[in-house]
Amino acid sequence: MNFAEFLNTNAEKFSIKPAIGFKKKDVWKEIHWLDFRRMVFKTANALKEAGISANDRVAIYSDNSAEWITFDLAILALGAVTVPIYSTNNGSQAEYIINNSEAKIILVGNQEQYDAAFEILNKENTLQQIVVSKKAIWIKKDRSIYFEDFIKKAEEHFDIVQKEDDDLATIIYTSGTTGVPKGVMLTHGNFHNAIRAHFGFFKFKNFENETSLAFLPLTHVFERSWTLLALYGGAKVYFLENTKLIAHALTEVKPTMMCAVPRFYQKIYAGVNEMVQNGSESKKKIFNWAINVGTQVSELKRLEKPVPFSLGFKNNIADLLVFNKIKKKMGGKLWFMPCGGASVSPEVTKFFDAMGIHMTVGYGLTETTATLTAFPFTKYEHGSAGIPLGDTQIKIGENDEILAKGSGVMKGYYKLPKETAEVFTEDGWFKTGDAGKFDENGNLYITDRIKDLMKTANGKYITPQPIENLLSNNNFINQAMIVAEDKPFVTALIIPNFEALKEQLPKMNIPFTNWQEIVDSEKVKEFYREKLEEIQKALSGFEKVKKFVLMPAEFEINTGEITPTLKVKRNVVMQKYAALIDKMYTS
Repeated sequence: MNFAEFLNTNAEKFSIKPAIGFKKKDVWKEIHWLDFRRMVFKTANALKEAGISANDRVAIYSDNSAEWITFDLAILALGAVTVPIYSTNNGSQAEYIINNSEAKIILVGNQEQYDAAFEILNKENTLQQIVVSKKAIWIKKDRSIYFEDFIKKAEEHFDIVQKEDDDLATIIYTSGTTGVPKGVMLTHGNFHNAIRAHFGFFKFKNFENETSLAFLPLTHVFERSWTLLALYGGAKVYFLENTKLIAHALTEVKPTMMCAVPRFYQKIYAGVNEMVQNGSESKKKIFNWAINVGTQVSELKRLEKPVPFSLGFKNNIADLLVFNKIKKKMGGKLWFMPCGGASVSPEVTKFFDAMGIHMTVGYGLTETTATLTAFPFTKYEHGSAGIPLGDTQIKIGENDEILAKGSGVMKGYYKLPKETAEVFTEDGWFKTGDAGKFDENGNLYITDRIKDLMKTANGKYITPQPIENLLSNNNFINQAMIVAEDKPFVTALIIPNFEALKEQLPKMNIPFTNWQEIVDSEKVKEFYREKLEEIQKALSGFEKVKKFVLMPAEFEINTGEITPTLKVKRNVVMQKYAALIDKMYTS
């Protein structure tokens, strides 16, 4: 069955209930299920009239928007194949994906994307037309059309093209921390089975009453799978186009559910802790008391034990005095937050648990339609990646590599039979490239990326992610990248939290000039040395960062230093800042 069939089911079941929300001229608008299906079907007919048929590839090169998800579902309904391109990809990266996938039509979301797509359109390739989502974008008329005009004359009735489970639904090009992006082929069956596995695992009640906010890029398998799951289950999904406005969107939309990467939660955790540290002694006492009470309650709930009346009463007071103020900044209604894309410290998950917000940590890859394992609602273990979902099977192979089987595992890499064969064992297990272990209760622990495991010149093994998480859990550190491979000791490139540091400068009697001068200041370096000493107390001597460089700017997606999910591309950063790194070992 075509995955897009849920549109018919939900349009009949929920008809005038809102399906999606989006911002237009600073006001949030909603579209109900009947109109949403109508818009998707008009788009499918328009694509058909433009010459798209089953198995043709259609690209989406845009930030999150109502048009993004409409185009995606229309492509699937038509039996064609969606090829998402990260909105932050530059023209040459987009061109590689368009050429490799042989996409015929592309939806773009902003002027920069349109200009890049138009340049590609005028080269010899398969691209035939650009559809532009917003009329605010200036376009050349040559084979370019606004989305509104593209669907204007299209019919509203559409018969969804029948598909088998093994039929291709999408090709997602992995951003990857190494090498050229590979096109991951996911099928209609992959999406169906992954989503059914989640509903079977979590057993949500009244899911159609939930509200989700899509702010991670829909191009990424995590947000796309989650958003499709939310729509499949009849929940309302709002689309945030400008991720910088997340703080405002949370209070305006008031989502009940939302997926995010660890950086999002780490910054809230670090910000709250910094605020408490700078507060009065009485505020510190109240906060610590509230966290202590909340932790006791969350631990009892985690272990499925009853909460005594007196403890429950104290927790209500803790909620009133402390937790509600934090939760209101997140909209006040969040209760379920899937978290993936990188590892997250147990301190962070325990903190949110204490407030009554369940961070559902999961583990998966683009190649596995996102989730392989996740925290259940109870009996989960902090620090783990949870237990397998659905029909997922996991075992630990050579070098502690995590191997997976199940109906969420990809069909293969597009046009890359050799690379596909390399990531599967002879008996069909997918090799994740991550190292892990199970505890006695079946919880999976990710120990590290096998490729990221570092061996110092002294023969000591360093797993960078836990150390990097420890550092970036501090409010003054936005991101850190550990260097240790073949080196005599551990060093780090540190991106400060520029906002927090700027507030700190007057206390250090340092006038702000520019960030390069600030990070070169001996006073600022000493401030960070003290922070590192404090943060690293529990680490073994060989794991501690001995020297560091403070960077004057964030790592950038468009320069290839980080992936769109904010993971550092180590090889790119190592090469780009080789001189800075060498200096730490020679000076």
